[in-house]
Amino acid sequence: MFEMFHLNFMVQAFIISLITGLFLSYLGVHVVGRGIVFVDLALGQISSLGGAFAAFIGYGLTTIPLVFTLVGALLISMIDIRDKRLKLEAIIGIIYAFASAATVMLISKTPHGDSDIQEVLFGDILSVNMQQIIITCIVFGSLILLHAIFQKRFFHLTESYEIGKLENKGFNIWNFLFYISIGLSIVFAVKISGVIPVFSYLIIPSVCAIMLARSNKAVVIIAIIVSFLGSFVGLNVSFHFDFPAGSSIVAVLGAIFILVALVPLTKHFFLKKDKSASLSGFQPK
Repeated sequence: MFEMFHLNFMVQAFIISLITGLFLSYLGVHVVGRGIVFVDLALGQISSLGGAFAAFIGYGLTTIPLVFTLVGALLISMIDIRDKRLKLEAIIGIIYAFASAATVMLISKTPHGDSDIQEVLFGDILSVNMQQIIITCIVFGSLILLHAIFQKRFFHLTESYEIGKLENKGFNIWNFLFYISIGLSIVFAVKISGVIPVFSYLIIPSVCAIMLARSNKAVVIIAIIVSFLGSFVGLNVSFHFDFPAGSSIVAVLGAIFILVALVPLTKHFFLKKDKSASLSGFQPK
């Protein structure tokens, strides 16, 4: 299982998948708790739209996606829904659909349209270099520090959303910082891993953790463990069976989710079996 570490590009792919995956899985705990799972796809697609627009005009390949994503994060954080029949997810879903369509339209005008679309969706993690790793470490390290210092603020805000005590009503500084955190992490993660792996890192580990634990601390720890397993096993699958790395990681994370989802069914089966055995052993006098 460790043969892949004999190759430098596999080591670099594993490092970058850990850096992005572990922090995204933590952010996912907040995203799932708030019920805004579309926000990652939307911001990821806005980042891709910025990249497609930069490629279309011929400059700003780094700065334009960053500006697009930060503006998108600011706008989403300020959405004020007054009609109770509407939910934030519906608005974010519309933003995602629009950004996806615009991205495909722009990419279709590039010389390698089909391959570029594939790279937008699943990235090319095996081609990552040390410069990208260093930049990602600096950005994600800063975001981790921010959330470590103000973790109580962020979890209090998320818990307020969970119990329906707080809704999206105008500008909130902590809400804005949360969306900026997602936006910045997605800008750099999508460029390397693609939209679908980033979405999977954000949602699947956190959902698995929430299904297995109750406390915030336990949920975060389990989410990080699931993310680690997804990266390690996924890259092994890619290395040994010659599958695309991004798709392999997503498939492994999906398999972990299926296993976790089966845990309650297994418990129910054994409890039912034990109850039947105890009843069959009961002999009334």
